[in-house]
Amino acid sequence: MNKKVDLTNAEWAKSELSNGGDNCLEVAFIDGVVALRDSVDVGDPAAQVLIISRKDYELFTTSVRAGQSNLLP
Repeated sequence: MNKKVDLTNAEWAKSELSNGGDNCLEVAFIDGVVALRDSVDVGDPAAQVLIISRKDYELFTTSVRAGQSNLLP
């Protein structure tokens, strides 16, 4: 998805299982899309952020919850 999104006011969340660590995937729901980043990169202006549609995120997380084997280690 090629969409410019202003992440200035994004509210990032990560798994409660991370115990507050900084080696997690973080997610933000903003401007009609989903932004994903590595928590190690927080504060790095050169860090990459993946932007996907909410529908794609919903389909992916539904498949993980359903146990789709090629999405799990």
